[in-house]
Amino acid sequence: MASTSSGRQANAQDRDDQGRARNARDRDDEGRARNARPRDGLGRPLPYGSEGVARQPEGVVRTPRETVAEAQELLDAGRPFHAHEVFEDAWKSGPEEERGLWRGLAQLAVGLTHAARGNVTGGARLLRRGAGAVTEWAESGAGRQRPHEMDLAGLAQWARGLAEEVERTAEPVDARTRRPRLTG
Repeated sequence: MASTSSGRQANAQDRDDQGRARNARDRDDEGRARNARPRDGLGRPLPYGSEGVARQPEGVVRTPRETVAEAQELLDAGRPFHAHEVFEDAWKSGPEEERGLWRGLAQLAVGLTHAARGNVTGGARLLRRGAGAVTEWAESGAGRQRPHEMDLAGLAQWARGLAEEVERTAEPVDARTRRPRLTG
């Protein structure tokens, strides 16, 4: 029998059908916590053994053009949670002066994710936070209005409009039909 973090012995009843200790955290090869559960198109965890959508690999370094193209493909497919992961990679690996831009774009994608899941408060809040972040970045000394061909003013307008709609209707939105266009 294996020992659990509480010191008690794990028996067969404490293991799932894949042999993992129940309540154990999934770990990557370096021992970092990683949730290995399959996820749906909006990033919601599914039960182990379910058919999920392919996950975005983490820590991929892309050019800004590749980041925008891949994120747009994911948004077009109705997968804003996965687009957020692409933006997060750019935020973490890109130049310091662009981190605020990529973080704001990640917030927009997460806001759309929450709005599609029916989380009215979280969706509207993150859409507005992301709109504020990209606007602030564009207006700062480091910012430009159309970095990497993106229409930041149009994205901020889209996000604020969607936030108002989400609050007004209190209904989940279709992530595919309500996706933004990153480039003008």
